[in-house]
Amino acid sequence: MGAAGTSGFQAMNVLLALTFALLSFTHTFAQSRKTENLVVIVLDGMRWQEVFEGADSVLINKPQFTRNKDRIKSRYWNDAINKRREKLMPFFWNTVVSKGVAYGNRNFGNTADVTNPFRLTYPGFSEMLTGFADPAISSNRLVTSKSQNVLEFINRQNAYQGKVAVFATSDLFPFLLDRANSNLYINADSDSLAFLSKEFQLLNEMQRLSNKPTTERPDLLTYFAAREYVKAYKPKVLYLALGETDAFAHQGNYEQYLETAKAEDQMISELWTLLQSMPQYKDKTTLIVTCDHGRGNQIKEQWIGHGALIKDSGEIWIAAMGPDIKASGEAKNKGQLYQAQLAATMAAILGFDFKPETHKAMEPIRSLILK
Repeated sequence: MGAAGTSGFQAMNVLLALTFALLSFTHTFAQSRKTENLVVIVLDGMRWQEVFEGADSVLINKPQFTRNKDRIKSRYWNDAINKRREKLMPFFWNTVVSKGVAYGNRNFGNTADVTNPFRLTYPGFSEMLTGFADPAISSNRLVTSKSQNVLEFINRQNAYQGKVAVFATSDLFPFLLDRANSNLYINADSDSLAFLSKEFQLLNEMQRLSNKPTTERPDLLTYFAAREYVKAYKPKVLYLALGETDAFAHQGNYEQYLETAKAEDQMISELWTLLQSMPQYKDKTTLIVTCDHGRGNQIKEQWIGHGALIKDSGEIWIAAMGPDIKASGEAKNKGQLYQAQLAATMAAILGFDFKPETHKAMEPIRSLILK
């Protein structure tokens, strides 16, 4: 063999070695994860102020927002912030944060924000799931997204095909996730459940007979539909988007906004208890809880709204717990996170690298993950 042939042979060997090393690294990266399942729960428009500080005394004492302030004070008020926030969201603080991490308490300079300038529901969910602020999604108008999302990406991976399910109160998700082409299981707003079991048929009947005090189906029905689906079909990824916190805030009903937050904290608690009772999920599931946008606060009357003209409505929060999450509790160090990081973070927790074909996504929140 000539010198040129030897050189070419050696170069090929080097290339094969590098390829093998890369494949081994990727395999090890995936295998090092203990997380096999992911649950993401989003509380639409839930302010960081209530999450980290509990009920707002100013809003409680404004009659236009709280009709029965004595009842709300007895249920949710305490002079100590730590006790006050635990009264509102006990599972979040006593389990999620104590066993995991929570970001976004701006009192410590720990900030989390949306990157989209619109600060609306559809742009927020789009940013969260695609990993960037899509300029084509600038309002809540129901247009089909052309940007690849992380749930679609995960659903294409080995062992996850057909194992990603989305349950949402809002009707925007079939458009955001391109139901016609993504092959995701999506149940949103008025969608019925096309399953024959008595549990699913009862939920269909309840949905048919239920009124819609917020123009969309009650979060309770979205939650029960998701819970029964978990029991029957055991998805490896569950994305649950609840909407009543945002809806009641838009109505200026602070009393019901707080009651809804408390109820949804209980829903998360019971879902987590169910998951930990099932061998597929026990000690192999990571939970992320977050929101899609914030609300006004500097001008108290603006708490009912959000959008481009309400600057502080871009402020969000992020919490997580699971076998691959650093159990560091409430983040009290100065730092900046963005909603767009969540898409790649969801993939990274499962051992995948989310690199969309349609756009450049932000990097994951590396400080959140153990390895």
